Amino acid sequence: MTAAADLHAMGWRPDLATAFAPHELAGRVAARVLSEERGRFLLHDGATTHAATVTGRLRYESAGDPMAFPIVGDWVAATAAADGTATIHSLLPRCSAIVRRAPADHGSGVQAIAANVDTVFIVTSLNGELNLRRMERYLAVAWESGAVPVVVLSKADLDQDVPGHRLAVEAVAPSVEIIVASAVTGDGIEAVRAHLAPGRTVAFIGSSGVGKSTLVNRLAGYELLTTAGIREDDARGRHTTTRRQLVALADGLVIDTPGMRELALNDGDGIASAFEDVEAIAARCRFSDCAHASEPGCAVLSALAAGELDRARLAAFEKLGLEAHRAELANDAVARRAERRKWTAMGRGVERHMDRKYGRER
Repeated sequence: MTAAADLHAMGWRPDLATAFAPHELAGRVAARVLSEERGRFLLHDGATTHAATVTGRLRYESAGDPMAFPIVGDWVAATAAADGTATIHSLLPRCSAIVRRAPADHGSGVQAIAANVDTVFIVTSLNGELNLRRMERYLAVAWESGAVPVVVLSKADLDQDVPGHRLAVEAVAPSVEIIVASAVTGDGIEAVRAHLAPGRTVAFIGSSGVGKSTLVNRLAGYELLTTAGIREDDARGRHTTTRRQLVALADGLVIDTPGMRELALNDGDGIASAFEDVEAIAARCRFSDCAHASEPGCAVLSALAAGELDRARLAAFEKLGLEAHRAELANDAVARRAERRKWTAMGRGVERHMDRKYGRER
């Protein structure tokens, strides 16, 4: 197999060649990030695996921005040393990136999960872990990434009401493929495998213990990743994956991720897709800036009254919209200034109105 074919098996895309051309002239190699842990990386250049670090220049130019630093799934330009180590000089363009607001105890504003993913499998187990509001969050993050989300309802062999739970998930995942799976019986495994292909990358995300690693092992056909049994006290799986890692299977590439205890949106780009049913109803409101509170001609209020829209789903939509707006303000100094000006102007307008109505000595 040629070096070019090896790179394509690792997910190399034609558009990367143009970005990589200057680096090739400089004697660098293209490689993909397999894992990252405390600033140390594992790369694969299509033929060899290298332990790697970033150059001081790349670290300086990233200025602490997690999105400017290599993450699992990234393509990078690197130089390889005779001892098998490598140095990362630059990132190559991403086609997608799974990103969330960093947990409260994390040092940065955002946390990048994985890059250059074609399909995001959102895994939730059917043995008591299913949470529709959490599912909506995962869908918004997945749509925001630029990849295609697919919901996997795992551990179906432990569920007594698979049809009912599937119907509930369908209501919050419009236009999204839903796969009911069991690593024990093998149900749904081939539907998951259908998304794999040479050079294609899929990622598994979800809470701890939902069976992500077990599904990857079933796809691989052997114990590729460490797993543990479910706990007897709450029927939930034990957390085993401790770092994000890209692994190559015979028919594609898989990124396994640790369970995420917090999942806050980085921005609101994925909300419209995750809540396309709510967006479609809101588009029928008489006023484009309808707040869906008491406005005449509000299609959302009409849908609630007719039972066409679930009130809890509307509340989740509004909550995530507010959260995304706050995240935008946190990320964007210009937006923060504009927001302050808006509220200052509103306050002054109210003050002028009160002066005219009651006088300055009120």
